[in-house]
Amino acid sequence: MNDPKKLPYNFIVVEGNIGAGKTTLCQMLARDYGCRLILEQFAENPFLPYFYHQPERYAFPVELFFMTERHKQLQEELQQHSLFEASIVADYFFLKTLLFAKNNLQEEEYRLFQRLFQVLNAAFPKPDLLVFLHRPVDALINNIRKRGRDYEQDISAEYLRQIQQVYFDFFKSEPPFPIIILDIEHADFQSNAAHYQEIVSSLYAPSPGGILRRAIGQEGAK
Repeated sequence: MNDPKKLPYNFIVVEGNIGAGKTTLCQMLARDYGCRLILEQFAENPFLPYFYHQPERYAFPVELFFMTERHKQLQEELQQHSLFEASIVADYFFLKTLLFAKNNLQEEEYRLFQRLFQVLNAAFPKPDLLVFLHRPVDALINNIRKRGRDYEQDISAEYLRQIQQVYFDFFKSEPPFPIIILDIEHADFQSNAAHYQEIVSSLYAPSPGGILRRAIGQEGAK
């Protein structure tokens, strides 16, 4: 019988494209289920504003900075605490580093980056569940505009489509942990309690492995 006060996994990662709502969902789950919360500290990357204007020039330093900062944060959060003390929800996982690098780096740069990544990734635990929030690109752009981060305002629809494709290519590789893809085109889980509960209920669905896909908030579809 499910415990309504506890999430069914020890380590849940919420992933998605830029502007999908990852951080918001993690904060809500942590609030309602007493989880430890890991949020990516992306805003401190000094190369990020330059990258969105000159991606070819700044891709390698921006990805290298992300990788070292993510590694430092996750090492502190995951390796110094038992995953059995309380559920952990995080709005990113370390492999995200490699997925973005694959999209953003030139071939030679990526090969070098991949070697560094493999060394750093070796000791990290895998998530017990990966939740992927999927929104159409136009909705992502709208969310990016609304939250108003200056350095994100030049992100193109094409770049968001590329990132989306990188994630789905990864899903096709049969990752060694269960994945739930939530289509939230018609959902507003932050304001609509029913939509939020649909997401929570999805976490309790049997997921022995593989990929499960669910649409949230379909009553709002036109």
